[in-house]
Formats: sequence, structure tokens, C-alpha cells
Amino acid sequence: MISEEPRINDDIRASQVRLIGPNGEQVGIIATSVALNLAKEASLDLVEVAPQAKPPVAKLIDYGKYKYTEKVKARQARRNQTAAEIKEIRFRLKIDEHDFQVKKGHVARFLSAGDKVKVTIMLRGREQRRPIGGVELLKRLADEVADLGSIESSPKQEGRNIIMTLSPKGKKVHTQSEQRRRGNQARAERQARQAARLAAKQEGQGAKVQAEGEAQAEVARIDSEPDDKQTSTKKITSKEGSNAEDEK
Repeated sequence: MISEEPRINDDIRASQVRLIGPNGEQVGIIATSVALNLAKEASLDLVEVAPQAKPPVAKLIDYGKYKYTEKVKARQARRNQTAAEIKEIRFRLKIDEHDFQVKKGHVARFLSAGDKVKVTIMLRGREQRRPIGGVELLKRLADEVADLGSIESSPKQEGRNIIMTLSPKGKKVHTQSEQRRRGNQARAERQARQAARLAAKQEGQGAKVQAEGEAQAEVARIDSEPDDKQTSTKKITSKEGSNAEDEK
């Protein structure tokens, strides 16, 4: 294995090295100067991989490419790291069936995502003297989500609360966290609404511009008519108006 900062090329101090070829073949013990010449001829680096050996072990590799590959592997490993979070859900001892089902849905979603869930029942007043109902409620919850998780920490009373921890049966889902998925979905919905409003606004503006264009075209058409036609039109209009007065 190559250490974080191995000696390479001219930094190697030993006069002899046990050389390993680029494909893992054993070359044998040779002078360091000869190994450096071989590295130059192959356009590779001479890297000391086992400095404590006698003589030290060196290998012919492309050190720059090796460092880049190691960085990519480390970044990928961090990306795929599965760090389980602990979510918390709180109940009241006297919880109605609808609220219980809603909170159970939250617990199921957290377990499905690979997170642990800490379930807390908060006791009030006389409820602290008889916590049996709280234990039964927690066991019921555990039974109903048994296909997604199991009890890691059995129900126990701590002060005014009864606490139970559920552990997921599946691994942490790392492709996209639930919060990121929801954020992307909400963002897509907002963008769709904005696009729809913009399209409606542009359509309305287009209709208005079209109506104004038609009106201007009509005015231009009338203005372009001969004067005698416009005059006759005015006379006909005037005559019609006088006839209407005579009828009155």
C-alpha cells in the first residue's frame, strides 16, 4: 500500500530498491539509479511503497494518475457513506385513532428511509403513576411497523416520558434524502405554476395586441378610402339621421 506522502523518484534515498513493475511483476533488487532510468524510459514514476523493507520496495506507476484516482475513490466513498439519523416522534397517552395513524405514517416513512426513530410518550399528571398504557401503545406501534423496523431499545420510563427506539431493517437511502426529494418536488411545482401564469399573461397580452392591431388596421383602411366615398358615407349617415327626425 502506498502511504499518503511516499518518496518518489529522486527523493528516494536508498541506493538499492526491490523493484515492482507497472503490472505487478517482480523485477528484483536493482540500483536506484537503474530503476529511475527505467521509470523515465516508461514515462512513469518510481514510488517507494515499503520504505521499512530492506531494501525498500519501489514500484513503477503514474503517480499523478494514481493520486487522482484515489481522490475520486475517496469522494465517492464519502458520497455513499450511510450515516443513519435519529428522528423523534412524540405521542400523548390519550391520542385518538386518527392522530395515531398519522404519526405511525411518519414513523414508517423514517424507517423506510433508513433512519432510526425515537418514539416518546409524554405523560401528564396522574398518567405518570400508571405508565402501562404508554408501554402498550408503543408496543402496538412497533407491531404495526414491524415489516419496516424492529425495537432497538425497549420502552422504558425516563422521568415524565416513556421512550422506545426503533431501528430500520433496510440501509440508509442515500440516493436522495426525503427532504431533498420534497424540496425538488416543491420547486418543480412552483416552476410549473410560474410558467402557467406567464403563459396566461403572454396570451392575454397577445390578444390585446391583436385587437389593437385590428382596430388600427380598420382606421387605416377608412383613412385610405377616397374623399368622395367618405363624403357620401357621411351624407348617407346625415340623411338617415334627418329621416329619423322627420319620423318623430
